[in-house]
Formats: sequence, structure tokens, C-alpha cells
Amino acid sequence: MANMGKIRINNMSFHTFNGVFAEEKKLGQRLQIDAELTYPIEEKVQHDDLKETVSYADVYQTIEEFVLNNNYNLIESVANHLLKKILADYPTIQAVKLKVRKYSVPIAGIFDNIEIEVSGAQHHE
Repeated sequence: MANMGKIRINNMSFHTFNGVFAEEKKLGQRLQIDAELTYPIEEKVQHDDLKETVSYADVYQTIEEFVLNNNYNLIESVANHLLKKILADYPTIQAVKLKVRKYSVPIAGIFDNIEIEVSGAQHHE
């Protein structure tokens, strides 16, 4: 088995228009995302060439474009659809874990945020 590496992109912040309520859809709110990407590092860095490995800049751009151009009622949907997109767009990435945090939540309570975590892996046949 190849040595596996992990790339983590933490605390990506985006102003989005996700949510169930009209005010959330109109005013928007901050979503914060962490991504953990697992890939076979040993075979991908043999030549020290960015073209042969996972570009975290490209992954960031994919996440940014997806989050800013797709609105959902539920952050669970944001997380799940984004997970599927990353796995589909980057076959080199063998597993993905995403955490999506929402800070403005219409709940009477004191807390920092609501966080959804999803994970998935490539299914090669």
C-alpha cells in the first residue's frame, strides 16, 4: 500500500445565501469550511512537480466556485454535494472529509456555530 498524505485547507470563509428562511436567502451569511484531502503522496511527489500531485489552490477554487454559485436550504446539502463534486473532479484524491460551519442560526441559544461533517472515498471498480 502506498504512503498516504493529507492536505488540510482550514477555515475557508464565504458569504453565502443558504438557509430555510427568507432572511437567510436575502441577507446571506458566513459559511466556513474545512477540507481534509487524502491522497497517495509517495507516488505523487516523486518528481517534485505540481502537475503530478493535488493542487490545493485548484481544490480551493473548486470549493469557492461551488459554494458561491449553489444555494441550498440545508448546510447538510451544501456539504454532501460539495463532497461529491470534489471526489468527481479529483480522482487522485482517495478520501475527503468536509466540515461546514454556519454561524448565524435562528435558534434561541448561545453557541458559536452549527457544524456538519461529511466524509467519502473514491469507489474504483
